[in-house]
Amino acid sequence: MAALTEEKCEACRADAPKVSDDELAELIRTIPDWNIEVRDGIMQLEKTFPFKNFVDSLEFSNRVGTLAEDEGHHPALLTEWGKTTVTWWSQKIKGLHRNDFIMAAKTDQLYSG
Repeated sequence: MAALTEEKCEACRADAPKVSDDELAELIRTIPDWNIEVRDGIMQLEKTFPFKNFVDSLEFSNRVGTLAEDEGHHPALLTEWGKTTVTWWSQKIKGLHRNDFIMAAKTDQLYSG
């Protein structure tokens, strides 16, 4: 399997399948620091990235926003002093798609790069 960071998001349709339990177990191992959160019955991937100040948090949020625009897949971003929380899920299917794992891996790459 190619690294998730090398994959591109595919257009997600309302009838696209959510990841299966087996896929979820496999994919979550590739992004071990991400948490699965369930809000209003919708499974989401979430991670908080620490920073030393608000400016760095905001800069990271903007970089994630640029990545999201490039890929055509958009997260929820919460920018605060000293941290940015990124939440990925696929709104059209009300759950997790492979795209969310691709974007989580790419978000990690942005942070470490």
